[in-house]
Amino acid sequence: MKGAVTVGWLWLFCSSAIGADFPVTIRVDASRTQGELAPIWRFFGYDESNYTYMKDGKKLLAELGQLGGPQVFIRCHHLLTSGDGAYALKWGSTSAYKEDSAGQPIYDWTINDRIFDTYLERGLKPYVEIGFMPEALTTHPENYPHHPPVNEKAPADAGQAYSPKDYAKWGELVYQWTKHCAEKYGRAEVEKWYWEVWNEPNISYWKGTHEDYFKLYDYAIDGVRRALPTARVGGPETAGGPGGKFLREFLDHCAHGTNYVTGKAGSPVDFIAFHAKGSPSFTNDHVRMGMANQLKNINDAFGVIASFPEYRKLPIVIGESDPEGCAACREPKLGYRNGTMYSSYTAASFPREMALAIKHGVNLEGALTWAFEFEDQPYFAGFRALASNGLDLPVLNVFRMFAKMTGQRLAVESSAGLDAATIIAKGVRNDPDVSALASLDKNHLAVLVWHYHDDDVPGPDAAIELILNGLPNGRASLTHYRIDGEHNNSFEAWKRLGSPQPPSPAQYAQLERAGQLAMLDAPQPVSVQDGKTTLKLTLPRQAVSLLIFDLGR
Repeated sequence: MKGAVTVGWLWLFCSSAIGADFPVTIRVDASRTQGELAPIWRFFGYDESNYTYMKDGKKLLAELGQLGGPQVFIRCHHLLTSGDGAYALKWGSTSAYKEDSAGQPIYDWTINDRIFDTYLERGLKPYVEIGFMPEALTTHPENYPHHPPVNEKAPADAGQAYSPKDYAKWGELVYQWTKHCAEKYGRAEVEKWYWEVWNEPNISYWKGTHEDYFKLYDYAIDGVRRALPTARVGGPETAGGPGGKFLREFLDHCAHGTNYVTGKAGSPVDFIAFHAKGSPSFTNDHVRMGMANQLKNINDAFGVIASFPEYRKLPIVIGESDPEGCAACREPKLGYRNGTMYSSYTAASFPREMALAIKHGVNLEGALTWAFEFEDQPYFAGFRALASNGLDLPVLNVFRMFAKMTGQRLAVESSAGLDAATIIAKGVRNDPDVSALASLDKNHLAVLVWHYHDDDVPGPDAAIELILNGLPNGRASLTHYRIDGEHNNSFEAWKRLGSPQPPSPAQYAQLERAGQLAMLDAPQPVSVQDGKTTLKLTLPRQAVSLLIFDLGR
């Protein structure tokens, strides 16, 4: 699409989808910086650990490793779950721990090494989840899964969810694992990783009490720190934000409780992790998203953390931060996942998470997207994923957009933007949310603009007037990226081909290209006068644009 420039005005035309456009004014002031833009987007995770080294898993991880900028971290479940590498939905297995007939430990790091090797070879770092319980250690080996059906969800609350029969052996297992990693990969490398204990111990993933988890944590962290005193350790990865009283009780234990290993007061914690999920529903024949629930989870957990002066400034990782809970579920109400509802939700939610951290004065280091890819499934089967059979979904292009934003965060004002408090109270159910995130790094100014609504129904386009102030006078160059129904969208391209299962080689190559982040058009010249330029663009509902200005050209 060609643009015309007249005295600082750049017109970007897009066809209106339905009804009359509604006006929106967005102001970005390059002279008003608001601190470093934290790259909280650089964390990803998934249930099925053995997908890591499969063909499509390796392809996707390589793409995540190419995002550039700060280090990308990967978290997965089942690193200590017993088995021979068998996988299923929400299931994985490794050979890490067995016992001989005399009850002596047998350690085997073959599969775990293969997982971590795959990450490191692609420029990624492990976010190590210490769990789940090996069969030889669990107090309930009688209902331990071994080879669940590949296309069925494995039970989360079976034998792998129970406490160890011997906590000292549990601690020694973690020690030996950490020691092995430090020897294999080097202490300096492993110091860069995260080591966290378990997953969502306040729900079915943990069949013990809160105190049982604190004991599990103490023994695990003691094992890590005995092997590598400088390792970065934390938890507790609660479900539902603070998880009721769980997060507060955990932080109180770490600050003041009696350590189950040392008998002294407190337990080490270098970062704090919890989970936050939205709550979509299916109403009046369409998906209605529930961003309010996700932001409320985050707001409540931040409030708990901020109430502990000793932990207020600790790094926080939202260890799963998603529109809803189950990536491996396929239900009609979750049909938003393949298309632009997921990508626009992601673009709109991350800046609100940043805003909530600023409100509470806490240190948000990461928000981990629990989405990956699924093996042995049809194309675009409807899982919450970043790619389908090696074809990138629109949401992955949002992360490519985030990766192009560096430097200082800039002040943004929007006439149609909703703040986090409004979304928590009312959702995005009446007026849409049209706003932006902006950053400035030397002569590189980036503006991410989204048009989001909780209801997945057609709506009028946003006619946006984007006003940029505080710029150096002269010529600039603008590069525009767009995610919508026509651009950077493999799912819509697949439907236009007739939804082939599977695509032909030629169709696959076409869809592969459609899944990448490509420019909307060739870079356009922009004129800046009196430190200001104004642009107009039309943004459809659920669309996301990234505008990158190279200043001083």
